Amino acid sequence: MILEAATLIVKAGEEKKFENDFSIASHYIRITRGYRRHSLHRCLEQQNKYLLLAEWDQLEDHTIGFRQSSQYQEWKKLLHHYYDPFPVVEHYERVV
Repeated sequence: MILEAATLIVKAGEEKKFENDFSIASHYIRITRGYRRHSLHRCLEQQNKYLLLAEWDQLEDHTIGFRQSSQYQEWKKLLHHYYDPFPVVEHYERVV
């Protein structure tokens, strides 16, 4: 299992719209092969900062399977215009 972690900084004042569109966009990630689950968390100290956590069977399920899919294009249309700056996405594997 691979854990994807992305810190998302949303343009100030766009938080509610982002959360609504994220809910809609979630459909596109859920139907991707190798997807397990995801969650979105809002930072308590900075209201326009979020943490996206997604679990994948393999790294390639996210980096190739999702990112090179038509689902990703829809995800991108719904969400990418909210980010400033564009998020850094990292992948982790469990060691303990």
